[in-house]
Amino acid sequence: MTRAMNSMNNVNNANSDRTTPGISRRTVLRGLGTAVALPWLESLAPAPIRWASRAAASPLGEAAPLRMAYVFIPNGVDPAAWMAESGSGPLPASLSPLEPLRSKFSVLRGLAHRNAQALGDGPGDHARSAACFLTGSHPVKTAGTDISVGVSIDQEVARTLGARSPIASLEIGCEPALQSGNCDSGYSCAYSANISWRTPRQPNLKEIRPREVFERLFAIGPARESEEARSTRLASRRSILDFVREDAQRIQATVSGTDRHRIDEYFDGVRALERRLAMVEEAKAGAVPSMSAPTAGVPEDYREHVRLMNEMIALAFRLDRTRVITFMLANEGSNRSFPFLGVPEGHHHLSHHGGDQAMVEKIRQINRFQCEMFAHLLAQLEAAKEGEKSVLDSSLIVFGSAITDGNKHDHDDLPILLAGGGGGRVSPGRHLRFKSGTPLCNLYASMLQMAGTPAAAGQTPRFGDSTGVLTDL
Repeated sequence: MTRAMNSMNNVNNANSDRTTPGISRRTVLRGLGTAVALPWLESLAPAPIRWASRAAASPLGEAAPLRMAYVFIPNGVDPAAWMAESGSGPLPASLSPLEPLRSKFSVLRGLAHRNAQALGDGPGDHARSAACFLTGSHPVKTAGTDISVGVSIDQEVARTLGARSPIASLEIGCEPALQSGNCDSGYSCAYSANISWRTPRQPNLKEIRPREVFERLFAIGPARESEEARSTRLASRRSILDFVREDAQRIQATVSGTDRHRIDEYFDGVRALERRLAMVEEAKAGAVPSMSAPTAGVPEDYREHVRLMNEMIALAFRLDRTRVITFMLANEGSNRSFPFLGVPEGHHHLSHHGGDQAMVEKIRQINRFQCEMFAHLLAQLEAAKEGEKSVLDSSLIVFGSAITDGNKHDHDDLPILLAGGGGGRVSPGRHLRFKSGTPLCNLYASMLQMAGTPAAAGQTPRFGDSTGVLTDL
């Protein structure tokens, strides 16, 4: 089988795939235009990846790099069914799907985003919510090309963590990225449809097609070679693993029986994921004129779409393809319906319930579904083991919104969860109440500190409107 080229092109773009010198060839299976990284293997420890020489020290050891992800939900929540009180009683109704993973996340209370408020700009809270969520900045009110907000926290973190993985950061979602148009009371659609901002004027457009995310995780070498390999695979309905069979056989002959089982289990998972992607594409091929259309390859079933993206996040982290990810379950102001929940009305419409209890209950159903999907993501990360710990143990996952009550459009006491252990840097499984009005950016400043960013060295890092760091995480 044709072997891949021995080097990858370096790309200056902060979000482009790059060579990772620290990864041994023993841990990456290669074929034509394809690289399949292996999960953590005991037989290869401590040789395969010497994280400690390049990353901040981790209590989990060199096999567990720090990862960070930010998961956004639109339109706020019903606070009465979301906000947990301290104590050991059951979680509130909206968070109930997370009960089995209670020890793996904390509920953060009292955090606010002042810059998502109007501040004299009038209506447009939805656009400000998404724009401010990860930037902590107040967007310039415009529906033109002169958009401006701030650099988002994922990109600040990626300047450090992203330098240690092939993909500096990964931006994904379930509704299209937009760059123009008027989506909310004079605010550009770019604000509502993006949470990751490379510069104040340039959002990182998210990918919504699972196949494109999958291919990016496994692409290697010149773009034309990777595209040719992809076309060959898809046309012949072959697995990506067929292209690395030679390397796979070689590595399996050198590892322990336990690791061979781990590799087989991982390969089975990759094949199953490929089959699901193929099923989506076959279904969409009869529904759209061309598979090159913007929604080609996007599952009709929203639940399957979210689950596939969750599994891409887990795969990307497990294989250390990237250490920084943003995921928008939907664009801010989304009016998506949820027929599988018995909710035919649009989400945004329901969020303006005016106290109508039937509408409030449907918002609660949507919020429970969102938490169910978040529980699915956490379960995927928890199942991926690195020695005695899991990928979730080495990760920090922020989940929530920059609108609290969708009916009031307020931005105080935001619905924020923080999952994962951050490699021992945080203690999950708690209910943490901070002083009312504490900037959400204080959490982001804390994450900068944990990532070991240069700006944080020897001083308290600042981000957005932060006033300090959260010392009790």
